[in-house]
Amino acid sequence: MPFRATRTCLGKASSNQWLSRQFRDPYVKKRLADPATYRSRSAFKLLEIESSWDNFLTKKDVRAVVDLGAAPGGWSQVVAGKLGFRPDGIIPPRGDSKARYEQWSTAPVQPSGTKNSSFDPLNIDDVISAEQNQRRSQGRGTIIAVDLLRMEPIHGVHSLVGNFLEPETSVLIRGLLEANGCPDGKVDVILSDMAANATGNEDADVQSSLRICEAVLEFAKKHLRSAQSIGRTKGGVLLMKYFAHPELDKFRREKLQPNFQLVKNLKPTSSRAESSETYFMCQGWKPSRPTPSKNTTLV
Repeated sequence: MPFRATRTCLGKASSNQWLSRQFRDPYVKKRLADPATYRSRSAFKLLEIESSWDNFLTKKDVRAVVDLGAAPGGWSQVVAGKLGFRPDGIIPPRGDSKARYEQWSTAPVQPSGTKNSSFDPLNIDDVISAEQNQRRSQGRGTIIAVDLLRMEPIHGVHSLVGNFLEPETSVLIRGLLEANGCPDGKVDVILSDMAANATGNEDADVQSSLRICEAVLEFAKKHLRSAQSIGRTKGGVLLMKYFAHPELDKFRREKLQPNFQLVKNLKPTSSRAESSETYFMCQGWKPSRPTPSKNTTLV
């Protein structure tokens, strides 16, 4: 089933309303003006949630993050920034303005090990050495973005084109993790901003949202590191989008709460008020064990 929204045909009146809303939207304006040049407005939703909920991306024990349904990459950009990766692998100079940042970010990185100590593309006094710049721009941890659509590269992010539900995708994810410092093949944070194609039929749309949430939870059962193994009560984080409905409340009670220390329903201020879009913030992964049958002998 398709998980991502597709472009719809709008009449002239609808198109004008959409354009008018875009021009008035403060987060659209902020995205276009921000030096980080986020690829999507939704980046500000993740920034808001992360800063309000324990700064879960910047904890020292966070070694691996998976972004499901990542295209065009706004959330992956936020994660890369939180883990210390800079756009194009460049550390901007202190006190940089937007113009200086843009100029700096297009400058080539001096290869490590070169003897040219006067590398100064902006002719400024507080430039860091190219070797130091390259080392500091590496960030930390492993970030994996998964989507059916191909994304433009993001520094510090491994991009996989595929269906996260397919076994071969899980194998690729585990291989990347094991090759990049996570021998158990587990991740500390799973993100999902996915939404199904809107049909206009409420029952169908609710079921689509529920199926996505169920699929993401199944992915978490295979790949999310537990709070116990991390050694922190709120370790093992799952953040995923859903559309408010009693069926999703039932999913929270029956599927999420038994598996996490804390489950919250969040609607960031950057989410449009007229939308039923909401997020499950789940912290402290503690996978519930199946109830043994009467014939099972416990050892």
